[in-house]
Amino acid sequence: MPVRVGVDLAERPAEAIEGIAYFTVSELLQNVSKHSRARSASVEVWRTGGRLMLQVRDDGTGGARLDGGTGLAGLAERLGAVDGVLALDSPAGGPTTVTAELPWRDRVAAAR
Repeated sequence: MPVRVGVDLAERPAEAIEGIAYFTVSELLQNVSKHSRARSASVEVWRTGGRLMLQVRDDGTGGARLDGGTGLAGLAERLGAVDGVLALDSPAGGPTTVTAELPWRDRVAAAR
């Protein structure tokens, strides 16, 4: 399925945060392909203040839940372990939007 990607970052975050962001988006897109019956999806990445924001949307059937199994709940738990947050908006009939926040860490500062 086609996935549109938009990244609005002046710089890259610390490698550890970037890795978590990559894993998060990868897991969310895998969920879209397995469960949503979507025809398309989008990924947006931006920074606001001290947070790295990720948003994955799809035009599928919706109805995803954080308590519906281990997938999204496990992802929310992993994000929480690094002071991150996962928010889900997925009404029955769709669309689904998942927003993840991670703490911003500068790449240069983290390397020291």
